[in-house]
Amino acid sequence: MTQSAATSDELASAIRSIGTPDFLPALLDFMRTATPFRGAFVSRLSPSRLPEHIYDNVRQERRSVVVDRWLDRAWLLDPFVVSYISGKFDPVMVLDQVAPDRFSQTDYFSIYYRSVRLKDEMAVFVTLPESTLFLSLGRLTGEMRFSKRDLARLRNIHPVISALCEQHFHRRPQSSGEAAGGSVSLESMIEQVCEGLTCREIEIVQHLLRGHSSQSIALLLDLSPATVKVHRKNIYRKLGISSQSALFSIFLQSVT
Repeated sequence: MTQSAATSDELASAIRSIGTPDFLPALLDFMRTATPFRGAFVSRLSPSRLPEHIYDNVRQERRSVVVDRWLDRAWLLDPFVVSYISGKFDPVMVLDQVAPDRFSQTDYFSIYYRSVRLKDEMAVFVTLPESTLFLSLGRLTGEMRFSKRDLARLRNIHPVISALCEQHFHRRPQSSGEAAGGSVSLESMIEQVCEGLTCREIEIVQHLLRGHSSQSIALLLDLSPATVKVHRKNIYRKLGISSQSALFSIFLQSVT
C-alpha cells in the first residue's frame, strides 16, 4: 500500500469515528501517517482553569507518575502550557522552541520530565470555542528527535486535524467537570505553598519553577544577575531550603 493510500484510509477512519469514543485514537493514527510518535496525551486548556484530561495512551502502572502528577500541578510548569498561557504559541511546536535555557539541567526536567521518559515532544494546539485542545506527542528515550521535516508535515495537515476536532467536539460539548473548574494560576499556587514572600519574590519563583536560570530571569525582569541572586538567597532563607531542587519539591509535593 502506498503512503498516499495509507493516509487516505486513516483519514477516512478518523472521519467515520467523529462523535464516537474511537475518535481520538483514529485521529492520532491519521497524524502518525505524517510523522511517527508513540506517546500521546490530550487535554483541554482554558485560560485560568484547570486542564481537562481528554485522552492518553499511558500504561496503567505509569499513570500516577506521568498523568496524575501533570494534572495535579506540573502542567503549570510545562513549557508548552506556559506558551499557551502567554499567548505565544504556534499550532504545531517542538520542545526546543519553548523550553527555557538549559532545560535538561532544570529541576523540572530532573524531577518530573525525566520520569516521563521522553526523548522529544511535539505539541499540536487546536483552537475550539472557549477552549484549546493540547495534543502532546512523544518520542521515547532511544528514539530519534523530531526533525524539521516532521514539524513541517504536521503543520501541513493541521487544517485537517482542526476540522476533524471541530466536528467531533462540536458534537461532544464540554463536560460538566470542566465547566465547574475553578480558576487557578501559578502565582496563586505559589502564594498558597510559599507563604511570606514578596510580590517580586513570587515573580522570581515562577521563573525558577519553570526552569529559568538567574541570568535568564535577569533578562526577563530587567534586573541585574546579582539582584536576582540576592532575591533567590532571601527566598531560600524564608522557606528554610538551600537549593532550587528543594523549591521544586515543595511545589510538587505540598498540595495533592
